[in-house]
Amino acid sequence: MKTLNYMNLNVHPVQLSFFKDRTHEFQEIYHAHQGMELLIVHEGHGAVVIEQQLIEVVPGTILCFRPFQLHRIRIHNLPQQRYVRSMFVFEPAVLERTLAPFPGLNDFFRALWKAPQAWQSFQVQELAPWEILFREYAARVKSASAQHAERLLEEQLLFLTAFLHRLKAESAALPAAAGGPVRQLPSSAPGHKGQSTAEQIMTWVEAHYTEPFELERLAQAIHLSPNHVSALFRQNVGSTITEYVTARRIRQACWLLRTTDISVQEIGSQIGLGNFSYFCQLFKKNVGLTPHKFRQSAGSRV
Repeated sequence: MKTLNYMNLNVHPVQLSFFKDRTHEFQEIYHAHQGMELLIVHEGHGAVVIEQQLIEVVPGTILCFRPFQLHRIRIHNLPQQRYVRSMFVFEPAVLERTLAPFPGLNDFFRALWKAPQAWQSFQVQELAPWEILFREYAARVKSASAQHAERLLEEQLLFLTAFLHRLKAESAALPAAAGGPVRQLPSSAPGHKGQSTAEQIMTWVEAHYTEPFELERLAQAIHLSPNHVSALFRQNVGSTITEYVTARRIRQACWLLRTTDISVQEIGSQIGLGNFSYFCQLFKKNVGLTPHKFRQSAGSRV
């Protein structure tokens, strides 16, 4: 199973999926996208791993994932309870040009896209107005898809503009899963008060994933035994620590391959995988392409 999944937005820069029922086909995997992702949950309860945090997911949760940002969603009690979501993936630079005539909205969007301290989860009070908006544009996008590609892109960008306009209007009043578009970042110290053990583990990994991984070092930093650390992480996140470390390394490799001219061998060394053949093997297993082919297929650099 691939731990990272990259949508190819080079052919068409916007992909919209309305009211998708994933109850019987959902997979818990670490993944990241070439573009920016907006996701809203209509039905289902769970949690998402993002930026060394565990965030609760309930109906009405809106999640914002930046390009190439590693995340993993867990949905509880499947298939007894349904999981229905809408997901919108797009190249942010294309939407930024669309929003150019609206400076206030464009500033809000840029904060979601680029500001390190921006909120990435929002909890709306009422889903119904959002779902009315989605149904209207789902019909318009479906109609446009049978016509010229330019008409389809126009309807898709109009929808994303309307989505962000509503989110901006509501964000100031949204409760604390959300807040405005800007929040106070948690401390990066592994023992920071308020962080769960799983979050402390992810914070430690973020600081050390470029080094050879040693569970004993991590356990010592968290002040727990290695077995206890491993069990707690799996219970809360749904994966092993090794799977998380691997996903974080591969995500960084993808980013470096797309945005720099650093050699593939050097990239492997920079992410803690000095064995070149093993790095290439692990990359292909998780991404589906060799590092060289991924770089060739990535298109223009950001």
